[in-house]
Amino acid sequence: MALYKFLTPFVMTPSIKRVYFDQNSSFICPTAKVISDARISNQTIIRRSGNYKPPIWKHEYIQSLNSEFKGEIYVERFNKLKEEVGVLINQIKDDPLKRLELIDTLQRLGISYHFENEIKDVLKGKYEKRCECDDWKKNNLYAISLEFRLLRQHGFNVSQEIFHNFKDETKNFSTRLYQDLNGMLSLYEASFLCIEGENILEEAKHFTINYLEKYMRSCKDEYKASIIRHALELPLHWRMSRLDTRWFIDIYERKVDMNPILLEIAKLDFNRVQCLYQEDLKYASRWWRSTRFSEKLSFARDRLMQNFLWSVGVGFEPQLSYFRRMFTKVVAIITTIDDIYDVYGTLDELELFTEAVERWNVDVLDQLPYYMKICFLGLHNSINEMAFDALRDKRTNVTQYLKKMWVDLCKSYMLEAKWYHTGYKPTLEEYLDNAWISVGGPLALVHAYVLTSPMLQDMESLEENIDIVRCSSIILRLADDLGTSTVELEKGDVPKSIQCYMNDTGASENNAREHIKSLISETWKKLNTMEVKNSIFPHVFIEIAKNLARMGHCMYQHGDGHGTGCQEINDGVMSLFIQPISMQHIY
Repeated sequence: MALYKFLTPFVMTPSIKRVYFDQNSSFICPTAKVISDARISNQTIIRRSGNYKPPIWKHEYIQSLNSEFKGEIYVERFNKLKEEVGVLINQIKDDPLKRLELIDTLQRLGISYHFENEIKDVLKGKYEKRCECDDWKKNNLYAISLEFRLLRQHGFNVSQEIFHNFKDETKNFSTRLYQDLNGMLSLYEASFLCIEGENILEEAKHFTINYLEKYMRSCKDEYKASIIRHALELPLHWRMSRLDTRWFIDIYERKVDMNPILLEIAKLDFNRVQCLYQEDLKYASRWWRSTRFSEKLSFARDRLMQNFLWSVGVGFEPQLSYFRRMFTKVVAIITTIDDIYDVYGTLDELELFTEAVERWNVDVLDQLPYYMKICFLGLHNSINEMAFDALRDKRTNVTQYLKKMWVDLCKSYMLEAKWYHTGYKPTLEEYLDNAWISVGGPLALVHAYVLTSPMLQDMESLEENIDIVRCSSIILRLADDLGTSTVELEKGDVPKSIQCYMNDTGASENNAREHIKSLISETWKKLNTMEVKNSIFPHVFIEIAKNLARMGHCMYQHGDGHGTGCQEINDGVMSLFIQPISMQHIY
């Protein structure tokens, strides 16, 4: 399908470059090729503006963040609770359903990474010894759906045929299942792990959505209503895990049969990990301030906290501290360069900058206007630092791979800039062939691979098996378009996927949005398929690729959470990085 084919590298046509007076500097900007025309040297450039608001969280405030949960008393308490959970896992080994429910609860509470080996052993045993005739799950929609989802989540290839028995003589799902709310919710969540060609699960998705939406309209139980509402807003498989953990801890505390040991360790772990996030955030804020981008490039979005949120959404585990610090730099630089191409730079300046990134040498600085000098030097130094770390720690020179991703990104931006300045309206196919690159997904994932993979000798395999990168990036792009296209068109930008589809087909905006949502669903199936097929990539990278797609849903679910901001993202930042969960009733 053309939508998923490789992007043919965009080759820029040579053009005559001019000398402009840059309003942000005190000198005439030199260029590689100069027109001998004195009148142009004093030309005033009218630049666009994104009218971005200043950041809410200042550097001084971030540096003041502190937490009591660093104390030794909490370390000792956590270790004791961890032992008790281990005992709990062993105590229920003779009850298969309760074991699965415990694994699901540990995952939703955000503490399953402490028990990876135990969970792996349980699920491997379930997969190897699974039998549809087991009494504990016979005709039990809830149990079968839960087992299916957990096995799929952990990469086991389970057949959709286990749901065939829940269909009636008309070959549709039986309405008798309406009596089982937990089963319907469980089937709903399981259906989003569907892979390509699985019609039974696709039918299950529509069947459960219709039922749950009707149930919501008459539900009087606020606890049940909040769970169903949360699920219908976004399925578990598409959610940013750490924010969902924060939500689930509150829900679990209200559960009638909640386990106080699990609740306490979840709260304690959340607060202890929050301490690590604060230290990572302080590091990122010091780096961001040292670049002086927010001061010298005031036209660009100053969004350190949102940039850091991306890094936590993609890799939340405590051991990924170095990844979060470096990944925040990557996202911050992407954001700045995006604004240079989308908002501030002239077409001639953008060609200069693209060529400078291709050459990847500080000797090009003299050819750039002042604001581009600052940006290029920040980019050059930060990425070379990451390449140095990889060479020192993993004995692999990744400079050429990282540089290539920045070149590809700038070329994709350049193409969109030419579309804008010439008034060209691409087809949806043309747009997506370029936009899955320009959203920054491939660049982010290649850097993530370098930052998290223990061995880097197989960098070529990442280029040869790029489907997982492409699918994650397409989901990110389409989610971004759903949340930002209206605002971006108002400030001046190329048509996004919604407008391209409208231009292609004459569809209304509502119908176009529904089409884009369907493309997201189909692309998730492709992404799910790659995991089930036992990808050659490390598990941590597969999770990061899925998490990047999930962050697209998170950041743009309620609008442009990255650029213009929204209350939901601000609330998420507060709950993840600033406000610990109260434990007063526990201690």
